[in-house]
Amino acid sequence: MPHTESLSALLAQIRACTHCATHLPLGTRPVLRASSTARILLVGQAPGTKVHASGIPWDDKSGDRLRQWMGLDKATFYDDSKIAIVPMGFCYPGRGKSGDLPPRPECAQLWRQQLHAQLPQIELTILIGAYAIDYYLKGTKAKTLTETVQQWHAYWPGFIPLVHPSPRNEMWLRRNPWFESDMVPILREGISRLL
Repeated sequence: MPHTESLSALLAQIRACTHCATHLPLGTRPVLRASSTARILLVGQAPGTKVHASGIPWDDKSGDRLRQWMGLDKATFYDDSKIAIVPMGFCYPGRGKSGDLPPRPECAQLWRQQLHAQLPQIELTILIGAYAIDYYLKGTKAKTLTETVQQWHAYWPGFIPLVHPSPRNEMWLRRNPWFESDMVPILREGISRLL
């Protein structure tokens, strides 16, 4: 595992990473943002094709919904001095039968521990979707994603688990109206307190 002295050097190493290039259909383009002053860490899945093309995290419909849930405009959302955006996988992993493939595991193995060491001000980690929840809440999460999100208070105030804001989750949101009526205000309150 590479060793680095500063966050800027670490981010440069990550952005130059080609470790799993042979497994990526569109090649490498690590997409993440971070600053040592950030107090909120957003952990999602991995970039989709639109984000891969733009190089801007959450630059898609999922990002629009996520910003709405968080109660943030784009300027605040992308202010990396306040919010670090570090997905489980940094590059687009490719397409599977029912959506994008899981994030490549190499990113977490190679970089996540080093990144956390360079983000000392993080007070709230927002876990977006099953891959982030599985990694961070391993051993403490409930049996299902829905139950884990419903039991958010067990992880608060350090973590808050969320369903992915993808348009593919419209049915889940319709079946679980408590999420937007109960969870979104809690999420916004936590974010407002830190920003």
